[in-house]
Amino acid sequence: MFDQGKIDQLYPHWVQLRRAFHREPELAFEEVETARKIMAELDRLKIPYHYQGKGGGVIGEISGSSVEAATIALRADMDGLPGKELTGLPFASVNPGKMHACGHDAHMTMLLGAAALLRESPLPGKVLLVFQPAEEKGGGARVILQSGVLSGVRAIFGGHVTHHYRVGQIMVGNGVVTAQSDRFRIDIHGRGGHGARPHEAIDAVVIAGFLITALQTLISRESDPLHPLVVTIGSVQAGSAPNVIAAEAVLEGTIRTTQPEARHHIHDGLKRMVNAIAELHRAEIELEIQEGYPPIINTSRETEIARRAILEIAGSEGLVPMEHPSMGSEDFAFYLQKIPGCYVRFGARRHEDEYIPLHSPLFDINEEVLKVGATYFARVAWEALQDYGR
Repeated sequence: MFDQGKIDQLYPHWVQLRRAFHREPELAFEEVETARKIMAELDRLKIPYHYQGKGGGVIGEISGSSVEAATIALRADMDGLPGKELTGLPFASVNPGKMHACGHDAHMTMLLGAAALLRESPLPGKVLLVFQPAEEKGGGARVILQSGVLSGVRAIFGGHVTHHYRVGQIMVGNGVVTAQSDRFRIDIHGRGGHGARPHEAIDAVVIAGFLITALQTLISRESDPLHPLVVTIGSVQAGSAPNVIAAEAVLEGTIRTTQPEARHHIHDGLKRMVNAIAELHRAEIELEIQEGYPPIINTSRETEIARRAILEIAGSEGLVPMEHPSMGSEDFAFYLQKIPGCYVRFGARRHEDEYIPLHSPLFDINEEVLKVGATYFARVAWEALQDYGR
């Protein structure tokens, strides 16, 4: 359906697009120049679109032959991450402290590539191209949903690059694909004092260390080892001088779960341990738990549609079944709370034996994945519209 010669012809332009996005990353809700680049490409392709303005998305629209046929949506995220890029690429970020370390530059390019393929194919229904802000922070998917632009959409499809697989492989799975993410903050209020007289103080650093160790037993000694769970403390702040006992300490971390009962157990365990350790050390400790992104839960029919699309473009050797959910999180989950859909992962390892994790300052992709992603998005749109028209 989508001629390989045409894909190869378009590929150099897709590489240029991806590198332009990569060179000028913007953070969540600040994607103004990024949106401008997307709109310029949609103008070039003569695809109509609506821009929601700074903090919003760009929504392209490819109309089909029948106004009564289904509408499906394809989604890409626009924002970069805070961090210094260390790839040394000739098109590395020129925006200090910002980097496309999660592959969103590739996702936008894939969707624009799919748009170029779809606009030349007569479609039985409508395809919305959703370029979404703020996936990394702030849940930009909710901005898109609240705008009402997806009203009446039959299904939505998305995906993400990863070094877990090689180029040409696409992972797909039914059901839970990513974890629920929650954040927590623990404020410890002790009593400061001189480092030579600890008996006169309540040491917030010692209490913090006790909590850091104790909280891990919620996983190792209180949870079913067959259930994937993570509690990570990623930030510790305390102290002002080597000979001063700190009066205050702050711990911040993340909780990742895939089952509601496990999540509730971790939340309850955190509260119990914080209260017990406060009593033990005669300190005041405050715990705040912030609900994060829900789990992505692919729906059965749309997963089967995605599987058929993968088989068409990559064959059985390119289709990778999901072995277990990722403990990462993604705000695509908000769409799937309202609309059926499927989220896949595109193998993008730069070299066969090289693994660089997402969010690393060294993260880069094998740009051949742009062909894979663009073709997949185009094919899954076609498969979905055909399926819903039966």
